[in-house]
Amino acid sequence: MSDFELAQINIGRLIAPLDDPRIAEFVAGLAPMNALAESSEGFIWRLVGEGDDATEVAYNDDPLIIVNMSVWTSHEALRDYAYRTEHVEFFRKRQQWFHKHDQAGYCLWWVPAGHRPSVAEGRDRLEHYRKHGATEHSFWFSQLFPAPTAVLA
Repeated sequence: MSDFELAQINIGRLIAPLDDPRIAEFVAGLAPMNALAESSEGFIWRLVGEGDDATEVAYNDDPLIIVNMSVWTSHEALRDYAYRTEHVEFFRKRQQWFHKHDQAGYCLWWVPAGHRPSVAEGRDRLEHYRKHGATEHSFWFSQLFPAPTAVLA
């Protein structure tokens, strides 16, 4: 068992509120995608709000920005879920439901095993990635950094 787990955050700005018919396919796909994630090898945790998803969890003061966060055993496990399951087809439809990002909308970082990051922590990591690019603090699949070798006190 590793001393570290991989956290991820991704955000998106919807083209319309969640109850708008233009977003209905996205909303209908949330439960199956979440169930798929939870049954995937290497899945540990995902952000959940009042319901069974995180759509009402605030990322900032823009109600159309929704946030997704999860923790995985490794980058391979997350990559397998994201790009080698039915999730990839769902992901490919994102332009139907979300505005195009003008800057990065996702990042990864290592957390001590058992730590569950807050939205504020994820937002800080994403802002760091946007300002500095891939570093040990926050990165993406194309520029991975290894897990730290020890938990810092």
